[in-house]
Amino acid sequence: MAKENMTIEIDTTNLNELQTRLLKRAVALLNHVNHTEEEPEYFETSSELLRVVAQIIKFSNINKPGSDVEFADQALEFCVDRLADQIYQKDLVKFDC
Repeated sequence: MAKENMTIEIDTTNLNELQTRLLKRAVALLNHVNHTEEEPEYFETSSELLRVVAQIIKFSNINKPGSDVEFADQALEFCVDRLADQIYQKDLVKFDC
């Protein structure tokens, strides 16, 4: 199979250094998950990917220090509940399949 590269362009205009690093890390982990063929590495990398995505959500611009509403925590709880529902119902969304 011929090697193909894909360029991903992300607007980082209003992102700080941490947010930019987290995005780069998430893309690298996503690529690694897709290429690994070893089961332990697959599970560890998948777990790390979800952890980094949670950090991206936690440090997104909607979350302002001192805010009365903890959007990040609410969003993460919502995501976990929704993901659990899809896993246990065997109803994961499939795109382009």
